[in-house]
Amino acid sequence: MKLGGHALDSLSPASPLLAALADDVRALRAKNIDVVIVHGGGPQITELLEATGRVTAFHDGLRVTDEVTMEYVAMALGHVNIHLVAALVHAGLTCVGLSGVDNGLLRAEAVGLPWGRIGAAPKVDGELIVNVWRDALTPIVSPVALDHAGELVNCNADVAAGALAGALDAELLVLLSDIDQLRSDPNDEVSALDTVSGDEVRRLLDSGAAREGMRPKMLAALDALEGGARRVLLANGTREHALRDALDNTIPTTEVVR
Repeated sequence: MKLGGHALDSLSPASPLLAALADDVRALRAKNIDVVIVHGGGPQITELLEATGRVTAFHDGLRVTDEVTMEYVAMALGHVNIHLVAALVHAGLTCVGLSGVDNGLLRAEAVGLPWGRIGAAPKVDGELIVNVWRDALTPIVSPVALDHAGELVNCNADVAAGALAGALDAELLVLLSDIDQLRSDPNDEVSALDTVSGDEVRRLLDSGAAREGMRPKMLAALDALEGGARRVLLANGTREHALRDALDNTIPTTEVVR
């Protein structure tokens, strides 16, 4: 699953959202279902960049990342990772913090202009994840990757989660967003979609209806399904117990199918 957006506004051990997430993952682990969580950190990155007087910009929903910005991205995501793990451990989840750099978990090349050190289509070495699962731990992954020269690359968290889901042959990828569902018209709540096919997603991407932050989510969904994942669900991560309720089909979701 991918966790990001306003679901990470509070990284406090007292966060009800994170306590509920820990409960949801514990319940899955009790059923012998392995979980890996990939987190974002867009608000924290923006806050750090603004505090240091740097301008932040986006293109097609992805942060423009020059070499200096990449260092701030790594710092902000490291901050999110350690505090997220702390909150989840406090809530009773046995978990460990990782980054895509660890053991070469994620490898990607920077795409260059206009995005700079943004990585597309990361390659996954899932051995580390499998070994962590064997130790009955849940990996919490920061989406920083390595390029061929050992330099850091900023992978969008949705993209990283999609790549991991495909490489691990996941039964399900859950993308927790700040909205309930994908819409055929992003400005019209009535156009929310319960189910969408891969071909329909491509049409929404081509038409611009899936835009800004929704664009990398839908690309990640396609990558996950093409890579081997069985199902993809989009749900609102700002709801308490969003993971549990998305799986139980008791909250609005969008399922992306092949």
